[in-house]
Amino acid sequence: MKGTSESTGLHHWMLRVLRECDNVAADFSADPVHDLRVSLRRCRSLADGMMAMDPDRNWKAMKKAGKKLFQSLGALRDVQIMMEWIEKLNLPRARSPLTPESQGTPPDLSPAEPMPVEDPRAMLLRILDGREIEQKHIARAALDEFDRKQWRHWAKTLPGRALRIRPGSAVFKHLALERWTTARQLHARALRNRSQVAFHELRIGIKRFRYIVENFLPAEHKLWSDDLKHMQDLLGEVHDLDVLWATALSCHIFPDEVVREAWHSEIIEERDKRINEYRARTTGPESLWNVWRTGLPQGKQIQQIAIRRMKLWAKALDPDFTHSERVARLALELYDKLLGGGLLGSISINSTGADARASLYAAALFHDVGKSKGNKGHHKQSSALINRQGAPLGWKPEDLTRAALVARFHCGTLPTRRHRELRGLLPEQQRTIIRLAAILRLANAMDAEHNGRVRRLRIENLPAQTKQRSNGFLPKLALPKNEALIIAAEGYVEGSATARAVAAERYLLETVLRRPVIVKATPAFRHPASQMRLHPR
Repeated sequence: MKGTSESTGLHHWMLRVLRECDNVAADFSADPVHDLRVSLRRCRSLADGMMAMDPDRNWKAMKKAGKKLFQSLGALRDVQIMMEWIEKLNLPRARSPLTPESQGTPPDLSPAEPMPVEDPRAMLLRILDGREIEQKHIARAALDEFDRKQWRHWAKTLPGRALRIRPGSAVFKHLALERWTTARQLHARALRNRSQVAFHELRIGIKRFRYIVENFLPAEHKLWSDDLKHMQDLLGEVHDLDVLWATALSCHIFPDEVVREAWHSEIIEERDKRINEYRARTTGPESLWNVWRTGLPQGKQIQQIAIRRMKLWAKALDPDFTHSERVARLALELYDKLLGGGLLGSISINSTGADARASLYAAALFHDVGKSKGNKGHHKQSSALINRQGAPLGWKPEDLTRAALVARFHCGTLPTRRHRELRGLLPEQQRTIIRLAAILRLANAMDAEHNGRVRRLRIENLPAQTKQRSNGFLPKLALPKNEALIIAAEGYVEGSATARAVAAERYLLETVLRRPVIVKATPAFRHPASQMRLHPR
């Protein structure tokens, strides 16, 4: 990646995976297994970060290719870690041997001679030795199936795609904030209910946040790396101890209740030490969570950067994203004029209106991303891709869901309340989507030739706007009944392909407004910047 050293970039880690595969193949011992998992994890987390902005399918394919090997090595590593913990902890041995009579079996030995009792530590290690051998066979099979030739090909092509977004950029900070937000919620839940599952999920949340910082935010990683790693390690050790105790119970290694309670006491004591240290570092005014949050986007930056992220995603799919940006500008211009003139009915400027505007903006920007899969039916593909991408932090999921429906109807079949994609919605939701689709269809037609000739729009015969009502709705100042709406378009040429497209696509807006719509050419006119906001809010 641009701006990173050769020892930290994607190319380095992908090649290191291949080297570690050779190292681990010898005997699948603990250190090589750990090193290969680290290399695979780095590549998979880099792919995970890039997938949020680059829709190239090879990111997902690369991530999936390493998954089976990574998981099989994980099962082996879990066994090896448990063996290390048994040696590390001061786990008690059996307190006293059992007599034949206490076991209810006929004595083969002298009554004075007690039966030997196997040390539970040795018993568990013997069981884990057998599991390690079994997991090594599974891991070897996964290693044999790993396609190294394909991996080498990705090592040549994917690093170049990663160069398109420089490390430390705002979009990666936004992605890190998403991971921080998710992990912070998991932190609150874990401290509230203190369950094993909650702490395990918190560890995963911190790990995902850490990997984004580690891979894409070099300045923040330099400041936070030690603390992030230590918090993850503490929770990782908590999970290790939980797994060790559950395994010991399931293997029935304890000769009596005394030994069982002694083991449990030792494991809980070590577990609580780590939980208490984690709590001390992550609660109160000096909490590490607060430190990490101050280095990430704040306030209005969050939504602005979210738009940049979505634009990067769309630009990689849309063959003419400049056209889509022009359509978005024209659509917002038309929306603002119609709303300001009271022609869009009951859409509220303070709440629903702002949400509707955001949906229109997203639908216009992303209406052609489906062309990445071909022109035929691209409007349906666009809708599916928008829904699949999901809403980034700072966007309401319902706004993007609405945008997907509006993009679905930017061409092709006209939207009606009986359409299968709309009939399950509330009447007001149906009405909003149809209105926004009408605006988008006309805005898209204004740039039908993809040449940017139509630059600005003005509605010539709107009455002067009066004061907004106290309930947040604009009064219906609209034109007298049946009077045509006249849209003056700078750069519009009568008889052009754009004019023919406009004539075909104005019908839905005429239906929504219940009046004719006339588009006319006009010379350049002044357009105060204060009257037009490209931002959706």
